[in-house]
Amino acid sequence: MPEAGKKKMRILVTGGAGFIGSNFIRYILKEYPAYKIINLDKLTYCGNLENLRDVQDNPNYKFIKGDICDSSVADDAVKGCDAIINFAAQTHVDRSIADASEFIQTNINGTYILLEAAKKYQIRRTIQISTDEVYGSREHGSFKEEDALYPNSPYAASKAAADHLARSYFVTYKLPVLIIRSSNNFGPYQYPEKVIPLFVTNALENKKLPLYGDGLNVRDWLYVLDNCRAIDLILHKGEIGQIYNVAAGNEKTNLKLTKLILKILQKPEDLIEYVNDRPGHDRRYSMDLGKIKGLGWQPQYQLQEALKETINWYQNNKQWWKE
Repeated sequence: MPEAGKKKMRILVTGGAGFIGSNFIRYILKEYPAYKIINLDKLTYCGNLENLRDVQDNPNYKFIKGDICDSSVADDAVKGCDAIINFAAQTHVDRSIADASEFIQTNINGTYILLEAAKKYQIRRTIQISTDEVYGSREHGSFKEEDALYPNSPYAASKAAADHLARSYFVTYKLPVLIIRSSNNFGPYQYPEKVIPLFVTNALENKKLPLYGDGLNVRDWLYVLDNCRAIDLILHKGEIGQIYNVAAGNEKTNLKLTKLILKILQKPEDLIEYVNDRPGHDRRYSMDLGKIKGLGWQPQYQLQEALKETINWYQNNKQWWKE
């Protein structure tokens, strides 16, 4: 793959109007001014073109409204591209528990349609964006990329299925596929159904922060721009057919995270409201990072620093999340 600034690339980013996708598009257009980005997004409830207002007039950026589950739309978008990065997914666990149908359709069938288009047009790199949730829960130690998958929610199961499908296209068809499994991302432009933006926006309005169970579930928090840097590195230097874990080593219980948010906002801890735990709630996620660090990646942001930046963004962009 071309190195920074030396050659041009044409990249299809699916789900680019969402949280991680929009941050990635902005990052790539800044880092690689000669690259062209096509953003294919269905604009579901969490896809928002306001996330990319600052780049919408960039001549190297193009938006296409469409569904990755529509093969004709996917074909048109993929044709002529050098790489595909598939962020498009239904991602909210609670929604998958209530109704898994859209997760099966988008996360599995949509991935299949993109893989078929990538095979048809001989795309040089197809990156499947996955999640640490495919591994399931682990009390001690950390998951390595070759470990078996034990997803515990319909969402995680749909992402695990997509991973298996992507890998099978590498083995069977020699399609140049890479899989990235990242831990819980946070940062600006995250739809306020996920825990950090939900708790930040609730606290700003002095509303209760609904904390599941005993609050001792552990997650590894990754600032979205660190994830963008990792995806960039894997796009250019990752080994075809490989899976890469991406996390920051910021393991925190949900309770400690909640108290940190309240401390930064100078809000009282009595805003915390313990609520019934959700079904199948994984206790702890933890991934081994040896492979991605072997490529030269390290997280640049400390958790508290990045959390302060994120909170500042939500404080300064109330109109975005109130809408």
